[in-house]
Amino acid sequence: MKKVLIAVDDSKGSQTTIDTFAGLFSCTRPETVVLLYVEKIEGKSLMDEMLGMAELSTLKEQLQGTAYQDALDKKARAVLEHYQQELVRKGVTGIKTVVKQGHPADEVLAAAKEEGAEMIIVGSRGRRLHTLMMGSVSREIANQAEVPVLIAR
Repeated sequence: MKKVLIAVDDSKGSQTTIDTFAGLFSCTRPETVVLLYVEKIEGKSLMDEMLGMAELSTLKEQLQGTAYQDALDKKARAVLEHYQQELVRKGVTGIKTVVKQGHPADEVLAAAKEEGAEMIIVGSRGRRLHTLMMGSVSREIANQAEVPVLIAR
């Protein structure tokens, strides 16, 4: 396998995702590991799911250059730097970090396609409490991906 995409966020599940990747690829490493963080700019409302592409695009445009966007970018850099260092400590090389904005499942799937990833690794649950076993984002990724998806628990 040449390229694996690992989606991370600031939840505890992301450490499990990194550990799962390291265990799975303990002998042979992919040439490239794409470490992806998705900035979810809509907030934490149940209405988030109702934002369409046009509304999301407008919201992204309005946020450019604002303190809120700067805070999102700073958080993304901090999370990616943390997990990049974790991977380096585990002997992983060829790490590429990517930040996207939007609906997490959509952006993970788009990034996997853009990057030519042969596998996607995601955590089983993020910050949503209304899902029981598998988070809605990981479920959506697993159901729609064109490549194998490993959901780490």
